[in-house]
Amino acid sequence: MGYAFMQRAFVSGLVIAVACAMMSCFLIVKGWSLMGDAIAHAVLPGIALAYWAQIPLAIGATLSGLVCASTIGYLSHHSRVKPDTLMGIVFSGMFALGLVLVTHLHSHVHLLHILFGNILGITTADFIETIAIASLCALVLLIKRRDLMALCFDPVHTATLGMANGRMQGMLLVILSLTIVSALKASGIILVIAMLIAPGAIGFLTTKTWDHMLAVAVSSAVLATGLGIVLSYHWDVATAPLIVLIQTGFFLLALFKTHR
Repeated sequence: MGYAFMQRAFVSGLVIAVACAMMSCFLIVKGWSLMGDAIAHAVLPGIALAYWAQIPLAIGATLSGLVCASTIGYLSHHSRVKPDTLMGIVFSGMFALGLVLVTHLHSHVHLLHILFGNILGITTADFIETIAIASLCALVLLIKRRDLMALCFDPVHTATLGMANGRMQGMLLVILSLTIVSALKASGIILVIAMLIAPGAIGFLTTKTWDHMLAVAVSSAVLATGLGIVLSYHWDVATAPLIVLIQTGFFLLALFKTHR
């Protein structure tokens, strides 16, 4: 931990883990795991176009994720095709478009870093951006957790109470997109999916209350991230995949414990 790159990786990784773990709880309860998958893949064309337009990549990625979510929402209300089918078609199409754009624009950002992340190579500018976005997402989720929890568990009840379900759902999609953007430098587009699903699943399996679920999800994500960063340095293996493997191990332990 005497190296600056390790310090940046450790701090940013822990902050990302907290944001992703909190978001994963809402996704698991609402049944939006595939939505996280869809938006994670759909940000790639936004990254490519942002590089071409010389604007921050986070802006392009966020807009691309929101376009994906709104497209899925529009098509689900105006067609007979089921939402999971629409998600698969939209995110695979946008991901393919992103791959074409990235290879055509000859970006200085290596495609493998976009897909799989490079947390040990994170720059100071990326570190500041990541910390700012992830902290904002975690703070909003913490402040609005009660309202969002009610929306995820029983949207009919929240509607009768006068809550604006559409606005709350839109806010959840925006935070989801920003959370994915914050984790891109660390885990990449593909592996961020695991960070958005595994912690919430672990909390769901091992607890019976909402606050305990959040606590377990955050704790497991932070522990997996810290172990993954340190062990990847000593073992000389890729960091993000090792973090995901540790999280998968935690999930299997939780599954074994609940079905023992």
